[in-house]
Amino acid sequence: MLKLFRFLKPYKFSIAGLLVFLLLQSLGELYLPTLMADIVDDGIAKGDLDYILRVGGFMLLVAVASAICVILASYLSAKAATGFGKDLRSRVFAQVESYSLNEFDKIGTASLITRTTNDITQVQQVLIVMMRMMVSAPMMCIGGIIMAVSKDAKLSLVLLGVIPLLAGIIIYTARRGMPLFKAMQAKIDKLNLVTRENLTGVRVIRAFNRLDHEKVRFGEANRDLTDTAIKVNQLMAVVWPIMMLFMNFTTVAIIWFGSVRIDAGDIQVGDLMAFILYATQIMFSLVMASFLFVMVPRAEASAIRINEVLNTLPEIKDPTAVKEAGGTKGLVEFNKVTFSYPGAEQPALSNISFKARPGEITAIIGGTGSGKSTLISLIPRFYDIEMGSILVNGVDVREMTQESLRAKIGLVPQMAVLFTGTVTDNIRYGKEDATDKEVKEAAETAQATEFISQMEEGFESVIAQGGTNVSGGQKQRLSIARALIRRPEVYIFDDSFSALDFKTDARLRAALKKDTVNSTVIIVAQRVSTVMDADQIIVLDNGQIAGIGSHKELLKNCEVYREIVSSQLSEEELA
Repeated sequence: MLKLFRFLKPYKFSIAGLLVFLLLQSLGELYLPTLMADIVDDGIAKGDLDYILRVGGFMLLVAVASAICVILASYLSAKAATGFGKDLRSRVFAQVESYSLNEFDKIGTASLITRTTNDITQVQQVLIVMMRMMVSAPMMCIGGIIMAVSKDAKLSLVLLGVIPLLAGIIIYTARRGMPLFKAMQAKIDKLNLVTRENLTGVRVIRAFNRLDHEKVRFGEANRDLTDTAIKVNQLMAVVWPIMMLFMNFTTVAIIWFGSVRIDAGDIQVGDLMAFILYATQIMFSLVMASFLFVMVPRAEASAIRINEVLNTLPEIKDPTAVKEAGGTKGLVEFNKVTFSYPGAEQPALSNISFKARPGEITAIIGGTGSGKSTLISLIPRFYDIEMGSILVNGVDVREMTQESLRAKIGLVPQMAVLFTGTVTDNIRYGKEDATDKEVKEAAETAQATEFISQMEEGFESVIAQGGTNVSGGQKQRLSIARALIRRPEVYIFDDSFSALDFKTDARLRAALKKDTVNSTVIIVAQRVSTVMDADQIIVLDNGQIAGIGSHKELLKNCEVYREIVSSQLSEEELA
């Protein structure tokens, strides 16, 4: 957890002020019992009303000053801790944004959400307590011991027997709690995962009547977390009563032995009262420390998980020596590319070589699992290849910055993703400074104008979270418009026409030809009708190229392509 404290650097002045106010507060609280003892032993014993009023007024002044210091310390600790939480969340989010898809796969989306929210909140809450208690508790404990010994050294032996017992309870609780807190955070991950799957897959769950199954699944994850939380709370619930029991027995012991010493004339009544207050302060500071040690293990477990995110360096990094693209704009070349997913037994792609030229449409087709989506995810460098090279504009993608590479590409993913906002916001996501005219032109090319005009507020209609208020085909057309508005050098359509009817598909491809005349277009598709007019068709089979050529050429030379075509088109259509 100490590693995370570097994020407190911007708040060093707040922390310095916090320390000053806590020091003043502690000094004031340590001085008050002595003033009270003076009133009891000198003022009341002698019947000196003026002395009582004078010292009592000073006590009131010290108490008010201490209260003000407490308020200011609370404000500064809250300011520093919440600022720390804000900066840490921003840093974790920025780190996650820099991850390649491989790091996302390793940690998991649900776990990343938990670490960015719940885990950081745990650390932030403990930090507030630490900044208050880790300063004031030691000062109160040490100061209380000094003041108690100064009042009566022999009576202080009572404390000598109690303090080690309390310290032992604190250490035992911390050791028992740490494994439980680690397990608890992992189980929160699991609960988040199940909840997320249920919310995103609610249509599938209902369609297959799996509501009861999902309730059982959620119940198991919920019960697992609850059982661990109960164990933790049972452990922590025992600590407070035991600490209070020790405090009360210690007070009884002090009064017992103190009364004997008063009877012997070794100590005055006021000093005994002050001693009891100092003993209470010492033990209460230990109780505060125990409360802190209860919270620290969970925060430590959360801090470890946060550090895992911060210390996981992205595999894909920008090169130190960046090369500027100087070749043909939009030219994409694959030279003997081989790629495997982490842990896979066989490569997803093997020895892939082809060129996609500007002004041409390159289509990729193949069976399920043949590597089509994997191939195009290598162009924007979502993953790094094992062997070979991928060139864009004559430069290896690994020698370009990720930002400059992706600025040349307009990608329409297989799963159309829309964001909360208006239709215009979603299309303009591809180009922030796009004009209204450009937005409408992109929508028109993507064949989206018709359904947008039928929406209540047209281009200003709100898209719900995840695009749940539009159909699959409408999502795809808005995603295509988002890519078109960028006017990139390379267009990549990953099975982006699958939800469109044949008529809309044909109109869209005809409009794309006019709009992308100077760009390279790469289309991944399952339907032969979508790719048969392409200038170049690449047929993939088990991660390898089974054939390259036009529709007619492949019908003659490629058995795999013939099988795909015959499965989709009738003999009349083939003729």
